[in-house]
Amino acid sequence: MSAVFRLLRPKQWTKNLLVLAAYIFTQGWQDPTKLAPTLWAVLAFCLVSSGVYVLNDLADRKRDQSHPQKKSRPIASGAISVTSAGAWMVLCWASGFAAATAARPEVVAVLAVYVAVQLAYSFALKAVPILDVFIIGSGFILRAAAGAAAIAVTMSPWLLYCTGSLALLLGFAKRRHELGLSTNAGLESRPALRGYSGPVIDALILLSAGLAAISYGVYSIESATARAHPALVATGPVVLYGICRYLYWVFGQSEGGEPESLLLQDPHLWVTVALFIVLAVAATSGWRLPLVMP
Repeated sequence: MSAVFRLLRPKQWTKNLLVLAAYIFTQGWQDPTKLAPTLWAVLAFCLVSSGVYVLNDLADRKRDQSHPQKKSRPIASGAISVTSAGAWMVLCWASGFAAATAARPEVVAVLAVYVAVQLAYSFALKAVPILDVFIIGSGFILRAAAGAAAIAVTMSPWLLYCTGSLALLLGFAKRRHELGLSTNAGLESRPALRGYSGPVIDALILLSAGLAAISYGVYSIESATARAHPALVATGPVVLYGICRYLYWVFGQSEGGEPESLLLQDPHLWVTVALFIVLAVAATSGWRLPLVMP
């Protein structure tokens, strides 16, 4: 069972918390009917994304076998056969789409786009520098879109822009980590790494971080939600601190290969996430921040 656990990578389900964004920022908790479809959408992305991880491991199994770390993955190591892995992938996708159906038909459509993009990524686009990270970023935007579709609301373009920028930050940081490993060990785990260099990828990381901070800042002040709830501006410094803390790990500690692990192991990051949620809920519930105009 431990091999199956590692195959499905449930620790990466933290990414699917983005599905909750629309529920939080539109005060979805005030309408009891919106909770169930939101949770169904979260479950759908957890299951389907696990199927995508299995697909990637199947596609990369030959390359992973020569990698010092990835060779221990269940498929590459032989702990799980190709046939069994394929069965788990189909099961995850089938159950994921069933969960999406329980949410709303629009969630099924978003999930279908996500799977189509991931198929293109796994078999072609992952070898294209820059575009490979943009494809990863699209997955985060689709998660946020699925959450909005689940409760039939629209999301601010600024919030979606921030989501995409944060996804690019995580993606380029991951490529930076992989580039460092391949350089030090004389290996190349991804064809796309041939198109990256240290200065280029560092510039892309800083660009993405800046765009994420600015776009969220604009959202927390100028969006329709922020105008209705001015105290939302209090979440801006929290987001900025989280981004700076992540950059500390990327540049100061040469981390970033597994952002989901950093989120769980760094108290600063998980407290930042918790504080952000508390402030966002408080702001959209009517909390008034002193010195901020109503």
